[in-house]
Amino acid sequence: MQHLNGNESSNVIVIQDAQTNPAKPTNETKTRVVTLDVFRGLTIAVMILVDDAGGKWPQINHSPWNGCTLADFVMPFFLFIVGVAIALSFKRITEMAPAIKKVILRTLKLLFWGILLQGGYSHAPDDLSYGVNMKRIRWCGILQRIALAYLVVSLVEITTAKARPTNLPSERFAIFKLYIWHWLVGLCVFLIYFAITYGLYVPDWHFVVHDEDSQDIGKSFTVKCGVRGHLGPPCNAVGYVDRQVWGVNHLYLNPEWTRSKYCTENSPGEGPLRKDAPAWCLGPFEPEGLLSSISAILSTIIGVHYGHILIHFKDHAQRLKHWVTMGFGFLILGIILHYTDAIPLNKQLYSFSYVCLTAGAAGLVFSAFYLLIDIWGLRTPFLLLEWMGMNAMLIFVMAAQAIFPAFVNGWYYETPNNTLVHWIQKHIFIKVWHSRRVGLLLYVLFGEILFWGIVAGICHQFGIYWKL
Repeated sequence: MQHLNGNESSNVIVIQDAQTNPAKPTNETKTRVVTLDVFRGLTIAVMILVDDAGGKWPQINHSPWNGCTLADFVMPFFLFIVGVAIALSFKRITEMAPAIKKVILRTLKLLFWGILLQGGYSHAPDDLSYGVNMKRIRWCGILQRIALAYLVVSLVEITTAKARPTNLPSERFAIFKLYIWHWLVGLCVFLIYFAITYGLYVPDWHFVVHDEDSQDIGKSFTVKCGVRGHLGPPCNAVGYVDRQVWGVNHLYLNPEWTRSKYCTENSPGEGPLRKDAPAWCLGPFEPEGLLSSISAILSTIIGVHYGHILIHFKDHAQRLKHWVTMGFGFLILGIILHYTDAIPLNKQLYSFSYVCLTAGAAGLVFSAFYLLIDIWGLRTPFLLLEWMGMNAMLIFVMAAQAIFPAFVNGWYYETPNNTLVHWIQKHIFIKVWHSRRVGLLLYVLFGEILFWGIVAGICHQFGIYWKL
């Protein structure tokens, strides 16, 4: 799939006055959109940072409920990148059937890897055991959400290709009219999400604590609801849909709401539950659930629009004007919706204000990289991110999902806690800085992000890419 692949035609487009690779002279007018690789690399780097350092730095960790932190930009940025890549990948469709087959195959691959990595089979990096109880397997996850958005938006892109004229008409708003079906699908997605979120009745629900680290394991609790349109943690329609579709035993066991002020006095950091914490603080919640993933399709549709601008507008100024205007528009709309209490920013619910804010931010970051790299030619300072973006699937599996450190931890001395990874953390970073927080942050920056950037660069030199 394009958002996780490197060196594929999905990143190739006509760039006016762009610099080509000096190591490979060519007379062609086409070049790779380096911006997309760099943006993808930045996103995977931020994912590693917030996942591995967020526990000690709650300021960058996911918001416990309402709000938006650095970690909350990762998922929509990936979905935005997927959208841009879809537009570039299917800019020319000769035969519909093979294209649809390609999309379905990649969707199935994403679902497979998603369930394998986040379904509970892998306990990396510190627990060296493997296996999952099928009665409690987690069906949803990051790659599953991306798979759904990729499938829906790609099928819209492919099936409406023949109905669109090749050239963009000169009339006003022609780019929106040309891809009217994409925006109609986006409208349907919004209406479905809005109707279910605010109209579905959420009854009381029950759960049994299965978290082995909890002192309440095995206990049964009841959460009182009986409401409609509730956007708080315990009684929202997003959680209710997942409990009905997947089952309460197949959801994420450690939701971000456990760090909320209702559950711990250390909020927004981690800490023991308050003595008066409500029962739902122990309950499961799926952050990549079905209804929220339907809303997430909007992030990919907006990304596709940015890709369409790249294809049809040949002038840099035109592209940037459209991108920046749209980016600021979405950003401001998201902020207004949140601070007027109309629709709060919420990553767990994937609220519409959250869609707008993060899509606007993604558009502005993409525009900034495009200006710096593809127009001004400042490629060298971003080489590390470019390499990471070209091999993002490798880094996602090995680093973000901790498969590589789990492999290293498998070779321990005397006790499982005495491994090379733990030794490096303790003696090179934590002890030197006399601070676990600072030491861990520096380890993530240099021992993980920089390390994997160099590995990705070596892979790039040898033409090695993990593709789906």
